[in-house]
Amino acid sequence: MPKGFFKIASDRGAHVLKRFLSIPAGGPEISDRIVDFAPVTLARVPVDKQTLVNAFSSIGNYRAARIVKQLPERADGALDPEAMDQLLVTVHCEMQRMSEEFQHGRRVAEMLNPILQALREHDVERPLRVVDIGCGTGYVVRWLTAHRALADDVELIGADYNPALIKEAGRLAVAEHLKCRFVIGNAFRLEEPATVYLSTGVLHHFRGDELEKLFARQNTPQTRAFLHFDFHQSVMAPFGSWLFHVVRMRQPLAKHDGVLSAVRAYTVNELLSAARAGAPDFVPAVFGTRLWRLPIPRAFSSLVGVRPQYRDSFRANMGSRIASLGVVE
Repeated sequence: MPKGFFKIASDRGAHVLKRFLSIPAGGPEISDRIVDFAPVTLARVPVDKQTLVNAFSSIGNYRAARIVKQLPERADGALDPEAMDQLLVTVHCEMQRMSEEFQHGRRVAEMLNPILQALREHDVERPLRVVDIGCGTGYVVRWLTAHRALADDVELIGADYNPALIKEAGRLAVAEHLKCRFVIGNAFRLEEPATVYLSTGVLHHFRGDELEKLFARQNTPQTRAFLHFDFHQSVMAPFGSWLFHVVRMRQPLAKHDGVLSAVRAYTVNELLSAARAGAPDFVPAVFGTRLWRLPIPRAFSSLVGVRPQYRDSFRANMGSRIASLGVVE
């Protein structure tokens, strides 16, 4: 390793983060804006390239503006939809590699199984339907299926607005010989409602009142619990995210959005406040606020919401893991 590598990396990281921290937390990520769908019909809506460049420039995110300038466009000035789909599939591929390194699938199973067991102990109707909101290329659903991490009475469904991502999720499931179900659409408008809602890296995309509304969509009689993983806000998170994305990601969009995601992460209290306001029928708690029993923040934490009658069973099923995760209720 070259002499002075860590100092160079630290100086470079500080310079990059200074720019990112000057961007409003409510500002969008590039992946939020390069594709657009009508909310009800899910029909593809053209995204004008120059309008998007101007939008990022207006909030001071000049790096995002430069990245968008390099993206392919059609003759009418709209971003090329096929190229954007392929780009997002590639970015999700890179995200999967990072999820594998952080053993995210195992972490989901370790949190989800105690919830599902609590529901069984209270004779909740089967199958226990788990819906992954914004599943992308379906990594979590595919991992849980491939590792037989859940019992046979659990039905796993991945839902996403983007047909290209769902198509890739289906292709990968076939290639991996997995029986997974993926659907194009709104996770909250499925014919068969979820018993448990699940998500990874989704919460920080919902800003202001939209986060509370997201929880309100889960506050239905059929829903018994929710489990959402997202960046855990800390002073170390943006730098750590920058370092990992620089080392492991190739796409400029992935590097940009990965760091901005950590910057935009909600505090524990903000998540709990939004969950209580939007889903008052649930008891929320944030798990994974520290690494083992040390005062070291984790990269990701999980927001768990269960109905009051299942809370004690869930905590009993978690056992000694609660002490090592760090919990805020």
